Amino acid sequence: MKKTSWTSKLISTVSASAAALMLFAGFASAHVTVNPTVAQTSAWQTYTIKIPSEKELPTTKITLKVPEGVAFKQYQPLAGWKITTEKNDSNEVTSITWEVDGDNEGILAGQFQQFNFVAQNPQAETEVAWDAFQYYSDGSIVEWTGEPSDSTPHSITTISEDPAAGNATASGDHHDSAATGNEGHDDTSTEAGTGDANAADDAKADDDTTLGDALTDTVTGEPNNTDTDPGTLKLQQATLIVSILALIMSFLGIALATRRKKR
Repeated sequence: MKKTSWTSKLISTVSASAAALMLFAGFASAHVTVNPTVAQTSAWQTYTIKIPSEKELPTTKITLKVPEGVAFKQYQPLAGWKITTEKNDSNEVTSITWEVDGDNEGILAGQFQQFNFVAQNPQAETEVAWDAFQYYSDGSIVEWTGEPSDSTPHSITTISEDPAAGNATASGDHHDSAATGNEGHDDTSTEAGTGDANAADDAKADDDTTLGDALTDTVTGEPNNTDTDPGTLKLQQATLIVSILALIMSFLGIALATRRKKR
């Protein structure tokens, strides 16, 4: 009976350790994302895809599918990465791939990499999903194609006629306060209203981004980000600590079970 009892306890200990390890490993995961998450209809937009390395293996390739309705135009070259595109029969780019080139080891554990490209947004308001495929040095692939609630979700960009709508309320409150302070001064209020209208027109003009504006916004790239992503690094450190503790608990369980068995 004792043998069965201690065997059961050993199995329970190892199972609990493994469960804790898997739990914290899940917390340490970071997603492939495409920014911005909100963009102007019809605008020429500079997009940035950010790829963290979730495993203890280098990421050596990433393929991004171009959503339907988004017109891919140009990519930013990056030292150490070979960049290729695929097109359909209509000569439209349907995917873009970044793959290690030369002596580049890829995106190592604790690092992330960003790639920039320019595309024209759809004319109508919609949501576009960016399906991505992350390749590791051992040949494994993580498909970032799921829904937001999935463990490997694709990134989504909302295409809107007014991407700054979220700031409208705060601006409105500010203008109302100003108007209250100018009660009894009709001329001043009229001038302020005219100024607000002009400002709104200017803001709308700024939203109509041109290809030249988008290209100007694109920054000079670097081969790899050698600085670690602080959030990802902290989570990986937590995972490492828990892994070590789980391993120690497993060894203690085995040693205790062996000692009891000898008795």
